[in-house]
Amino acid sequence: MSTTNDTFLGHHLRSMTTAQVLADKASSQPDRVFLRYLPDGREITFAQLDALSNRIANGLARAGVEHGTHVAVLMDNSPEELLTFFALGKLGAVAVPINTANRGASLKYLLTHSDCAALVVDYGLWDRFSELSSDVPKLRTAIVLRGSSNDAMPDAPGLNVLDWRSFEDEPDTPPTAQVHFTDTAYIIYTSGTTGPAKGVMITQTQCFMWGLSHARAFGHRSSDVIYICLPLFHVNALQGATYNALMLGSTIVLQKRFSASGFWNDIRANDVTITNLLGSMVNILWSRPAETSDSDNRLRMCMSAPIPAFGPGFEQRFGLRFIQSYSLTDFGPSHAYTLVDPADRLGSCGRVRAGVLARVVDQDDLSLPNGERGELVLRHEVPWMHSQGYYKMPEATVKSWRNGWFHTGDRGYIDEEGYFWFLDRMKDAIRRRGENISAYEVEQSLQSHPQVKEVAVFAVRSEMSEDEVAAAVVLRDGAYVTHEELIDFCRHAMAYFMVPRFLVFMDDLPRNPSHKVEKFKLREMANDDMSLLWDRERAGIVIKR
Repeated sequence: MSTTNDTFLGHHLRSMTTAQVLADKASSQPDRVFLRYLPDGREITFAQLDALSNRIANGLARAGVEHGTHVAVLMDNSPEELLTFFALGKLGAVAVPINTANRGASLKYLLTHSDCAALVVDYGLWDRFSELSSDVPKLRTAIVLRGSSNDAMPDAPGLNVLDWRSFEDEPDTPPTAQVHFTDTAYIIYTSGTTGPAKGVMITQTQCFMWGLSHARAFGHRSSDVIYICLPLFHVNALQGATYNALMLGSTIVLQKRFSASGFWNDIRANDVTITNLLGSMVNILWSRPAETSDSDNRLRMCMSAPIPAFGPGFEQRFGLRFIQSYSLTDFGPSHAYTLVDPADRLGSCGRVRAGVLARVVDQDDLSLPNGERGELVLRHEVPWMHSQGYYKMPEATVKSWRNGWFHTGDRGYIDEEGYFWFLDRMKDAIRRRGENISAYEVEQSLQSHPQVKEVAVFAVRSEMSEDEVAAAVVLRDGAYVTHEELIDFCRHAMAYFMVPRFLVFMDDLPRNPSHKVEKFKLREMANDDMSLLWDRERAGIVIKR
């Protein structure tokens, strides 16, 4: 790269901080609507976004949040959640988005491992934190977003509990914090494989360049309207959609969560042109009765992962085109299947994006020819474009970046035209309804049951084209417990989406000569004959959020 290009790139990257980007948008298009929140109809322009996030930042600073402070955010989709993220960014603080399904031991782990000194929490989620607040000694400030003025402010011994709404009365002058584009903006936890969840460190500039990468790869426009119904505590909705809109100066339409019955009404009523779905959501929409109005919408493109076999039929029925991105919290976006790619490559992850290098390698990290199956490894040509490793996990960071390439843990191949086709996960993680689940964490929770001796958790095929969680359980000698009792135990020990759907009691687990559990044999056993497994859905047990 030439010196001139290096100078231009350096100037461009250095401008990618929350304060500068929001101020630039507020100046260049102050009256354009950035956010429309469907549950209550509120709209926020770019000028208001900049001013409101300044107010919240000044309130947070008054509460003791400063550059480098780690702040957990336990909130459902809302304008206040986004304002909190942007306010923290303006202070140079580090936001730690928490999946709202977490509770108990998993929530305690995330709050303690991330070294959070403060928490911003929805009033309706306060109980999840309050029951373990005394076990998180570093966290001394809790900022509560009340649902209404009638909600009594909670109290907790030893905690400074503040009202989020009081920050709205702060001055809207920009904070004075000195923030660098390489500062960590987020620590986002992704499921571990053979250990606890790992906190991925994402810089300020990566957030905006992630959004810009999507915009460039897929041909997004400033006139686009982006519908978000996926949770903002994941990178799909946050970096992939929200920061995309910020870079383009376009509008996002935010819903609290996905609703099959309300989805198309939202799309039509708001002239939505772009949205992101998960494979299970696509299946749900496809399975609904066809209507003459199905194609009556302005959607130009819909990102889905994976794209199901009935993808072409879905496109025709609903009058849209599928796109696909290969993106990892641990790295960032690397591949894109776009509107200009040929139809016979639908279902692939697309070709590698500008500035990214990709190879498929064997077990010795040696490149394989096109068409041969191996692990996808990635690297950026531009500095600060990828995530910066795992917080307080140097060994895991070094292992994932061995030989100078990020090892995705995903197996696939690159065809003769350069398209990457994902096959399966080499790592011991489970993907269910858009959530990455650590088999290790489910196993640890189940093994804490007094009647359980050993557990192996694994993925089985789902009707929704993603994984379902299955657990093979070995009980202690002479112990007895029912399937229903185990599920009830899980309901209180882990996030709802982690609770196994399938259980099987075994005398012992299959092992190799080194005594390691051979989970592939459990998967084969289950997928060959699912009747061997007890199914909680068939038993009529519903797990709620």
